[in-house]
Amino acid sequence: MRVADCMTSNVRTIRPQDTLKTAAKIMLENDIGSLPVTNGERLVGMLTDRDIAVRAVAQGLGATSQVQDAMTEEVLYCFGDQDVDQVAENMSDIQVRRLPVVDRNKRLIGIISCGDLALRTGAETCALAMSGVAAPGGQHSQSVQ
Repeated sequence: MRVADCMTSNVRTIRPQDTLKTAAKIMLENDIGSLPVTNGERLVGMLTDRDIAVRAVAQGLGATSQVQDAMTEEVLYCFGDQDVDQVAENMSDIQVRRLPVVDRNKRLIGIISCGDLALRTGAETCALAMSGVAAPGGQHSQSVQ
């Protein structure tokens, strides 16, 4: 199965110059925990609710601070035509619960999450992704090292 066959294609995005308050409101209204940050069609970052709660607040940033001040600039992504098992293994290795999905021209076309894997693939694929995601630590750990 290809990633495009099980991803979420209706993805809300935000711009780098938008405020953290706007981002938090979009997350609340859509019951989501992350937003791809785009500059036109180009994916330039990711902003999670954890980025707002932990990174931004810990640095003393307020609600009117810009998304670009709290977003993660290193964008990890996958391609829509990739095999979903390969992407699940990659999600496990890099310990992320979701990945933006781009086409071969690197335009955002969707997002794939562990929830998508649970709903649209077999248990083995979902377990593959979750085995690494659930492990403590990793590159996105917010704890003091």
